[in-house]
Amino acid sequence: MAANCQAGNMLQFMKLIGQLKRVPRTGWVYRNVKQPESVSDHMYRMSMMALTITDRNINRDRCMKLALVHDMAECIVGDIAPADNISKTEKHRREEEAMKHLTGLLQEDLRKEIYELWTEYEQQSSPEARLVKELDQLEMILQAHEYEELEHTPGRLQEFFDSTQGRFHHPEVLQLVKSLNEERAGHIATGSKSSSEGCQTTDNQSNRPAGTS
Repeated sequence: MAANCQAGNMLQFMKLIGQLKRVPRTGWVYRNVKQPESVSDHMYRMSMMALTITDRNINRDRCMKLALVHDMAECIVGDIAPADNISKTEKHRREEEAMKHLTGLLQEDLRKEIYELWTEYEQQSSPEARLVKELDQLEMILQAHEYEELEHTPGRLQEFFDSTQGRFHHPEVLQLVKSLNEERAGHIATGSKSSSEGCQTTDNQSNRPAGTS
């Protein structure tokens, strides 16, 4: 009976987590982006960013776990954006309650690990948590740039870039931000409508937007 109960709870946990695939990122919705990414889309690329970190002073595996957990509560509370006029205290309270419910479906060891990872990120209490916060911001502006490309509207989502000013510190992140800003500046200057300019290949599919086949 105990095994059946545990399996049932795990199934409910997985179903709740699956909701993240259907929770759109609110910032894009408010900016009328067509087919905005989901929260799980965002967390997946953050996890891949964490996987590619080469800094040996950073626990890369822990960064990947933090990236996977940091927005987990949004499967219950939704993606609360600054424009929603909900205080940080209230946002944290709702998300903490959601995390307690989610992790309460798990066995003790997993419950403790996942809840502590979420708390670590919320409190920014480790170098890994602080790096993942930078990856969160980096992923956001990379996505903003991609939407500008897909919509052929260079510079439309500038406010997202403005909101990250002074928030990047890790050398690897700074290098990626520099490269992104240079590419975007070129697109704004020329009104380019192709994300593959300067990267010529023999593949006649290379100019299609990401996600097409």
